[in-house]
Amino acid sequence: MTAQAGRPGPVRVANCGGFYGDRLSAAREMVEGGPIDVLTGDWLAELTMSILAGNRLRGRPGYARTFLTQMEQVLGTCLDRGIRVVANAGGLDPAGCAEAVAALAERLGLRAAVAHVTGDDLMPLAAPPVNADTGETLTATPLTANAYLGGRPIAVALEHGADVVVTGRVTDAALVTGPGMWWFGWEPADLDPLAGSVVAGHVIECGCQATGGNYAFFEEVPDLAHCGFPVAELYADGSSVITKHPGTGGLVSTGTVTAQLLYEIASPRYLGPDVTARFDTIRLEQEGPDRVRITGVRGEPPPDRLKVAVTYLGGHRNTMTLVLTGLDLAAKARIAQEAIWARVPRESFEQVHVDLTPLGVSGTDTGGTALLRITVMDPDPRKAGRAFSSAVVETGLASYPGFYGLTPPGDASPYGVYWPSSVDTEAVLPVVTMGGLRVEVPHTPPRPVLGEQAGGPPPGDAVGAAIPPYTGDLAAGPVAPLGTVVGARSGDKGGDANLGVWVRDPARYPWLAAFLTVDRLKRLLPEVALVRVERFALPNLYALNFVVHGLLGRGVAASPLLDAQAKALGERLRAVCVPVPA
Repeated sequence: MTAQAGRPGPVRVANCGGFYGDRLSAAREMVEGGPIDVLTGDWLAELTMSILAGNRLRGRPGYARTFLTQMEQVLGTCLDRGIRVVANAGGLDPAGCAEAVAALAERLGLRAAVAHVTGDDLMPLAAPPVNADTGETLTATPLTANAYLGGRPIAVALEHGADVVVTGRVTDAALVTGPGMWWFGWEPADLDPLAGSVVAGHVIECGCQATGGNYAFFEEVPDLAHCGFPVAELYADGSSVITKHPGTGGLVSTGTVTAQLLYEIASPRYLGPDVTARFDTIRLEQEGPDRVRITGVRGEPPPDRLKVAVTYLGGHRNTMTLVLTGLDLAAKARIAQEAIWARVPRESFEQVHVDLTPLGVSGTDTGGTALLRITVMDPDPRKAGRAFSSAVVETGLASYPGFYGLTPPGDASPYGVYWPSSVDTEAVLPVVTMGGLRVEVPHTPPRPVLGEQAGGPPPGDAVGAAIPPYTGDLAAGPVAPLGTVVGARSGDKGGDANLGVWVRDPARYPWLAAFLTVDRLKRLLPEVALVRVERFALPNLYALNFVVHGLLGRGVAASPLLDAQAKALGERLRAVCVPVPA
């Protein structure tokens, strides 16, 4: 490892937001709740880029305006205490966001050095982008195309004295990796420390999900209503401690950290622009109350291509939801659809998606309530608009008994499509701008270190890693919900979903690894039965991760599913009853 920058460790990085719309008071809570060195937050989910593109088309700012609200609350205190602010709130207009922050500082009578990072915006594209998942070439006109930058330009901005660093599209973990590079002087060859910072960044990027939010065993989390946001204490060797401010609600445990580690990942080789972090080398230890230490993370060189998020206008959509009650729910759903399609032919729409969701006992047709959710999608906003929704309402007195709806007739709304692609790293040039200063940050590949071999064993059982043997009978034991013995967390990655499952008792891991195969998952969750599913083992976390390819179609913004981001996929699995060994 190269020489450190001479600062005492650790660097304390506090998160104050996991998505555009998160708790506005979080920045003030993190600045006032305890000592921190860097305040950061993540505003840019893949869905957010489509939202910001829509805002820009309407003449609104292409950045996250709530960031300015938070800065108004804390900027003065941050400057007084030397707390640096790093945020990807710049979205599609980092320069505009930085200008707004500088204007805010001037209005408040503050002197702040505000830097912004550009270079991620690849528009206009030189050639139609190829889909990284399917190999298709895009024929539509892109709205946005942004490469995922790493932490190096953030570090450069901080090295040049920036008090606030505003970026566009960077990886979520870069918001922690960049400050780590600045604080400790890490170079591209410091693969293990960089990988450790990526893991810490992945844990805290989604805010309260690391401190008990959305946790499978939520009843164990104290005062979830006042959940504190996470802090990563990052050390020079890349190890970290995940914690939260004292006196806040929530919980930091190996369980809550494991849950977040499994969120929105694929292979145990977690690819990034700065380093490839090996999630199969992570070690967790409960160091004390609300303190979990992360050690052992190994790093490998980053890939030679950067991920690119492309969006385009997919068309227009409209959804109507009807409530079915009592007996014969399936027959009522059939009658409702026959009445609707008699007025607007189903084949007249480009796409139609119908969901029948029982409320209560799954699969019952002998009583209860169900939702019939009908979504139409079409390039023509008039066809998908009131021509459809009014036709649904017109059936109200000539349909099934007990007819009522949850949605009034309305116009269609445009939807964006997420198109994952990639670009050669050398073709992207990040630039840091602060006042009259402009610094180009070209990619510097890590130099191989003679005598060292990065990584360790290949990751995941998808490539043959050993699974601990289980010698018991998988059909034996009392039948109980799977969630009585496993935790789960699920989410979206473009058109794919991921489903992480873990056990808290290491003695149960051999059973989990033997029991929850891809074939059994498809039997337990029929909604994934017809798509390709990959399984990866993470024995170090007593966990399995499943990647469900194509479940969400063309991405969250275009998905007609009720659970468009697959957030509840894990909880649906935990509710299924299976034989559970004592």
